[in-house]
Amino acid sequence: MKNWQQIKQDNNLKEKLFVREQVFDGIRSFFKKDGFHEVETPLMVAYPGTEPFLEVFETELVSPEKKQKAFLLTSPEFAMKKLIAGGIGNIFQICKSFRNNEGISERHNPEFTILEWYRVNADYRDIMADFEQLLMFLHKTIHQTDSGILTFQGKKYDITPPYPKFSVAEAFEKYVGVTKDQLLSEEALKKVAREKGYEVTDETDWEGVYNQLFLNEIEAKIATQNKPVILYDYPSSQAALSKRKESDPRFAERFEVYLAGLELGNAFSELTDAVEQKKRFQEDLALRRKLGKTEYGLDQDYIDALASGIPETGGIAVGVDRLIMLMADVTDIKETLFFPVEEVFYSS
Repeated sequence: MKNWQQIKQDNNLKEKLFVREQVFDGIRSFFKKDGFHEVETPLMVAYPGTEPFLEVFETELVSPEKKQKAFLLTSPEFAMKKLIAGGIGNIFQICKSFRNNEGISERHNPEFTILEWYRVNADYRDIMADFEQLLMFLHKTIHQTDSGILTFQGKKYDITPPYPKFSVAEAFEKYVGVTKDQLLSEEALKKVAREKGYEVTDETDWEGVYNQLFLNEIEAKIATQNKPVILYDYPSSQAALSKRKESDPRFAERFEVYLAGLELGNAFSELTDAVEQKKRFQEDLALRRKLGKTEYGLDQDYIDALASGIPETGGIAVGVDRLIMLMADVTDIKETLFFPVEEVFYSS
């Protein structure tokens, strides 16, 4: 039975679905009281993100004069940072985003809701503080409590700020047993992966080895923590839109935040150098071609926006559906969606 059919007879499902409304209201209240403006940007774009490993939904924009490729966005980031360059100030947006060929699971829906916010004259550490305060605000507002303890699937999580924070290099040393230099060496990382029993061939590149170890050795370990965990300072190759660290340019000012095995957000100190950004985009697009991904051009308008001048900015993308899962105490994303994708496309 589809979700919309169950609402009439399953009040528990109905209440969980309405947690979405409470989360939306809470997000808007949180940012409005801090002076942020809510914006709306296009969902259909000419140039989606250049992330090499994401696949996009492609369509066609047709007019009497011509037709051209169009794409559903994977993130509103480019448009929002153009507005930052235009002088709009602190902004947030709640919108749909689309990623193809990622599969459908308890944690993934190809059409999902994303929250992004950008704070000017700030960096990723300011965004860390924002996230910590937002999660606490949502919990207290939705659950009508002054406690910092969130119960999820019978386990209690202390979401009181500040959260434990580890650099990615520290996490690899703690959970994988490699030094910072070994982490950045393809040969050394392959050796460690083989010793741990991972399938590594001559064709496996550094990124492939890194991802295996990160997923199985680090994400799996931090999933057992009873507090949210922030991992920060990723290898620069893993952060195409992020500023490099001045103290060690091999790493970038990026962080991700995890709770109860869920990756909740991905944040940067935003790269503001137009020349460097264009170079990274070209490298990403070349890798997309090599991987056989959908091809498209580079968003020169975004490069021009950076070149026009943009303040130092921190920004983040947060999976709203996963926030709703936490607040509604459900483990399947379908229980947060009025119309899960399999009910739209795959069921009779």
